[in-house]
Amino acid sequence: MNGAIVYAGGTRYDGVSGTDRHIADRLSAYADVLYVDPPRPLRSGLRDPETGKAGHVLRQAGPRLWRLSPVAPPAAYRPGVDRVTAALARRAVRAAAREAGLGIGAVVVAGTTDLMDVRRGARTVRFVTDDLVAGASLIRMSAARLAQAERRMTRRASEVVVVSPGLAERVALMGRTATLVPNGCDVSAYAAVDDAPHPADLPAGLAATPVAGFVGHINARIDIALLEAVADTGVPLVLVGPRVGEYEPERWPALIGRANVHWVGRKPYEELPSYLRLIDVGLTPYADSEFNRASFPLKTLEYLAAGRGVVSTDLPATAWLEAGPLIPVARTPAEFAATVTAHLRVARTSALAERRRAFAARHDWNERVRLLADLLGIDIREVAGR
Repeated sequence: MNGAIVYAGGTRYDGVSGTDRHIADRLSAYADVLYVDPPRPLRSGLRDPETGKAGHVLRQAGPRLWRLSPVAPPAAYRPGVDRVTAALARRAVRAAAREAGLGIGAVVVAGTTDLMDVRRGARTVRFVTDDLVAGASLIRMSAARLAQAERRMTRRASEVVVVSPGLAERVALMGRTATLVPNGCDVSAYAAVDDAPHPADLPAGLAATPVAGFVGHINARIDIALLEAVADTGVPLVLVGPRVGEYEPERWPALIGRANVHWVGRKPYEELPSYLRLIDVGLTPYADSEFNRASFPLKTLEYLAAGRGVVSTDLPATAWLEAGPLIPVARTPAEFAATVTAHLRVARTSALAERRRAFAARHDWNERVRLLADLLGIDIREVAGR
């Protein structure tokens, strides 16, 4: 492949570190990457919230990584306006590439803005990381419009990539065969987790007792009944992550008001080892929904990468991992709580932690990006040998 990769993310680059950022960061080790944030409607402010600059903002985020934060018209994603938004974004991408001195060789679209036609003749990949149609209410967009956009981009892409078997089945219904590139984890990020400093916003006494914990977005994807059941057992429960919108307006305040529950809000990715140092069993308490059944939670593998135990609800992605006893599955609140308490009684030995880390290493992001790089025409061995 000649030229840079335009990576149109579904989330801002500076948001919670998820699939898009992990993939883009690792692709930049092998090619120039221009990461494109979802266009920001003018109603959210004329200036970029990070830099304070007006209009489209281009900045360098790494040695071979640039980030473009484009602006869009008001009501950017309404019918009719969405096509204007996409056209303006494509124009902004071309201008940013010229400014950065980049030729465009490939385009990866993981978000909802259609940037497939940024450069005629470029290799294009539709990267499906979630069932956006099933989750339309979560992102406050029209399910019908999302379905139309999904079909359009899936039909035109050179290749289609998905993160879960369920999404592959959905793409097959559109007449395309998808390549499975599941979500992964960053094993190196948690190599020194046991030496991380104690978080200043958690009681020092937690270091002396088994702790259950959740790390991630707190939104409608999470079954609060599972968290309540764990809290009911009396074990310390640490919750790390932002609460989105008005999630569970009555039950959430009641949950975090308990003496054994500690919610610390959103934390930078670099600080997560400090919180995972205290957590003995990580939780993946996803509700049984169409959206979640098509997802591939990052947190499950990240808990294992830190050498911690994990308890998950019954998700197809969990079954695909074939982790056996390393990822026990529970289906009801009572079963979930009982499984968590049972695993909190398991001693955290170095041998068990290494088993967990070794399993996670098989699913490291560096392994995942090799699959995507191959579809983009990047010979990683050739690049590494230069």
